[in-house]
Amino acid sequence: MVYTSHQGAGLARYKKVGVETNFETASPHRLIQMLLEGALEKIYLAKGYMQRADAALKGSHISWAISIIDGLRMSLDKDAAGEISQNLDDLYDYMARRLAEANMENDIGMLDEVAGLLVEIKSAWDVVPELIQEHETTV
Repeated sequence: MVYTSHQGAGLARYKKVGVETNFETASPHRLIQMLLEGALEKIYLAKGYMQRADAALKGSHISWAISIIDGLRMSLDKDAAGEISQNLDDLYDYMARRLAEANMENDIGMLDEVAGLLVEIKSAWDVVPELIQEHETTV
């Protein structure tokens, strides 16, 4: 199917409304998942731009990924989760620094490293609803 520019603009607006609606109705757990997905998407896009030597778009997407990771850091409840929150805070700090280094050094390996760490965190978040459901059925 071929889209005209008018149809493409309509599709983009529709997707934007869908994303905004998802954010408005999402649980806190789902919001974290969405942030992790967003950071991964920005890293993958940055990797593609890095491979194509498009410094401006590479830098823009890396900066966006860093901002998302900073948002994840700020959302940590250090009083409630203690050591786990501190470990995540340290890991998010490390990831943000590695992304900045990857941007400066054009290092795809650093992008892959951070993406791998985010995938591990996301996979843990992805099983939380199952664990909650299992707990609720056994209580």
